[in-house]
Amino acid sequence: MIFGYHGDTMTNGSRQLNSEDQVLTMSTPTLDLDKFRGSFHGLTSPLRRQHSAIITITRAFGNKVPLLSSLAIQLQRAREMAFPTQLSLISKPSPLFSNLPRTRFNPSTTARPTASRFKCLASQTGFFTRLGRLIKEKAKSDVEKIFSGFSKTRDNLAVIDELLLYWNLADTDRVLDELEEALLVSDFGPRITIKIVESLREDILSGKLKSGSEIKDALKKCVLDLLTKKGSKTELRLGFRKPAVIMIVGVNGGGKTTSLGKLAYRLKNEGAKILMAAGDTFRAAASDQLEIWAERTGCEIVVAEKENAKASSVLSQAVKRGKEKGFDIVLCDTSGRLHTNFSLMEELIACKKAVGKVIPGAPNEILLVLDGNTGLNMLPQAREFNEVVGITGFILTKLDGSARGGCVVSVVDELGIPVKFLGVGEGLEDLQPFDAEAFVNAIFP
Repeated sequence: MIFGYHGDTMTNGSRQLNSEDQVLTMSTPTLDLDKFRGSFHGLTSPLRRQHSAIITITRAFGNKVPLLSSLAIQLQRAREMAFPTQLSLISKPSPLFSNLPRTRFNPSTTARPTASRFKCLASQTGFFTRLGRLIKEKAKSDVEKIFSGFSKTRDNLAVIDELLLYWNLADTDRVLDELEEALLVSDFGPRITIKIVESLREDILSGKLKSGSEIKDALKKCVLDLLTKKGSKTELRLGFRKPAVIMIVGVNGGGKTTSLGKLAYRLKNEGAKILMAAGDTFRAAASDQLEIWAERTGCEIVVAEKENAKASSVLSQAVKRGKEKGFDIVLCDTSGRLHTNFSLMEELIACKKAVGKVIPGAPNEILLVLDGNTGLNMLPQAREFNEVVGITGFILTKLDGSARGGCVVSVVDELGIPVKFLGVGEGLEDLQPFDAEAFVNAIFP
């Protein structure tokens, strides 16, 4: 952008800027063209092109001209960082602008609003993409909660250290048999356990693993590969249209309403505007429970206007309100149902269709809540729900009271659906985003 100066006004094309206008050029120093021309070498290609453009402009106005943008200063700073011993190419400010009001301009600070590390403003572009990434990043900083939540599973697998402490090649079969038993007790499942043990046996006999510590590292890597190969997309996928809709489904007593409340708390803390929908119209006091969660988290809620209302109508009204009032995310609770009850599963399809009529493509996420205490019995539940409504992710709850943490690996490997959150306690912040590496480090001592 090229400015000119005439008397008490500066011009930019046909527009005149009065001396009272605050522009970024008020306190900009002038350029010594002879010195500046010699600084061409050592700059990157984009900086060289800008360097040449400034020289072309200044030839038309003389050796010392007011630089009416921060471009030359940026080039000078880049040059000084690369060659700190060089003399400055920028001369003292010209007296031409000494009487004008001065306003500092720093592109690095004004380009974006400041925010806390885990804050994501709803007005920003790509809000849902950043929201998912921030929640995933938060998981890496909350390793202690995951570590304490899997204490029982970790105690169950502590025998592995004892087995490998005095390991030698002659005891390979005995050690691997006991390792297999420890993995089965922790609900890794027979298929995954055999896969892990046979992989370790092959590496031991081929000479790749020569000590107990190497075997343990290989075991952790094998489990991590199983989690990341099929369930790598652990962040929430909320699309690009507001409001995003998340449906929470599952069997009775799995912790759906509690998980929804904790999820609302986490999303609201990241800057999202949340609306809850009390779609559990069957269980007594389900709406009252969700209203308490709405009050605790500071979120709004939509409940049934009359008794015996259909869940699909409640969810439809909630999504319409979320669309009209500018909410970012609508969290939809549903009634608990057995995966073997055909009529109740059909009702879940009706809920999904009702939401999709209001916002095409919704719901963005259908999260299945699974009770960690059920162990491998959760697999048939997950299969049935996935066939009926198409599950996009799992929330595994009550893992702090279970020694069956291996079921996390089993459900991901069996179904190829990622685990997105883990329930590791009863507090508001105890619904943790799933991070595969943190999980592996938490269950293996």
